[in-house]
Amino acid sequence: MKQSFFEKNPSLLLREFQIFLASRFGVVFSLNMQTTIIFYWIYELTKDKLTLGLIGLAEVIPAVGISFFSGYIVDHTEKRKMVLACILGYILVSVLLVGVAYFPFADRSLQVVCIFVLVFLGGVLRAFYSPSIFSLFGKIMPKSLYPNATSWSSMSWQLGAVIGPLTAGFSIALLGIENALIFIVAVQVVMLLVTTSIKPQAHEVLVKEPVLRSVREGLQFVFKTPVLFSALCLDLFSVLFGGAIALLPVYQKEILFISDMGYGILRAAPGIGALLTLGLLAFLPLKTKPGIKLFWCVGGFAVSIIIFGISKNFYLSLAMLVLSGMFDAVSVVIRSIILQLTTPDHMRGRVAAVNTMFVSSSNELGDFESGLMAHWLGTVRAVVVGGCITLGVVLFTFAKVPQLRNFKFEDDTDKKNREP
Repeated sequence: MKQSFFEKNPSLLLREFQIFLASRFGVVFSLNMQTTIIFYWIYELTKDKLTLGLIGLAEVIPAVGISFFSGYIVDHTEKRKMVLACILGYILVSVLLVGVAYFPFADRSLQVVCIFVLVFLGGVLRAFYSPSIFSLFGKIMPKSLYPNATSWSSMSWQLGAVIGPLTAGFSIALLGIENALIFIVAVQVVMLLVTTSIKPQAHEVLVKEPVLRSVREGLQFVFKTPVLFSALCLDLFSVLFGGAIALLPVYQKEILFISDMGYGILRAAPGIGALLTLGLLAFLPLKTKPGIKLFWCVGGFAVSIIIFGISKNFYLSLAMLVLSGMFDAVSVVIRSIILQLTTPDHMRGRVAAVNTMFVSSSNELGDFESGLMAHWLGTVRAVVVGGCITLGVVLFTFAKVPQLRNFKFEDDTDKKNREP
């Protein structure tokens, strides 16, 4: 007898999880739309490739630095409250961006500085939002449903990552930067209201301990869990060296010669590929040899980026970015499940903060690396060299970490894969 849709996806029957997905989608949608607009805006103001890379650096510095302590705070705070506080902070930053867009600056460089300051503040918020949303997921979802729920959570994230840049491209072309930024504020206000529908979660009162010792425990847990540590490192270095999204404004104007709409489409292409893959994974979940599949997909991601780097045809470039997103989606799902299965409840905030340092911030570090390499080597060489380095990272990790090659989705993963 064929199973019904909800029998295959039992996590979707939980009302709290439905609200969680809506909130996650809306926040990611608004932030991706905002990021796309900022990259376009900065390049319009400066015409400088290195400045594009510095945008990522401006966000990653606080996201990494504060993550050492944000996980500790999240572990000692009710999770829904933390998520709401972060969304409120994002609204404030978005309102200030609108003000910067409308203010008649006599000096463009001062306007650029104001944008960078607000990007920095967004990085501060990210250091808290990432571990908060991860911890909230663990509170509202039974452990037995993690694999299925993780696929849907990743899908909501990717849906926002797809529609956000697409909407940004349309908004820039039809409404202008200022009105597009106002729309982002409206979306975030709605998401704040949606998130309030989630009930406050039971919060275990942990024994207060020195902050540095607590942070050290989170780091030690990750380092002593080979499967988790190697998966985070693989993702970190592949995105760090294989990222090309920051250079899309350069490809738009100097290599592919496409319109603003085309820029929005390319910016959304990896998300489109990821969304297609996650849709398949919701019905055909990963069950066998996830470790081997992880290596194949990260390798495929690298090859896609290399071909994109040398392409001068819009449609080939679009296809390669879609493929890169498809490969990346599988690695995201596998890594997310590893993270959920191996992390004890009382350490979720700290371990998620480490994840922010390793993975969530690798996109911004990758943006900086791309801008810096493009400044030194030229745009095409920078993307191709980065893709080749990513292939090297895949081969090295495959040879050195048998635990990840042999990883299986089992409840006792943390017992089997942690060093004695």
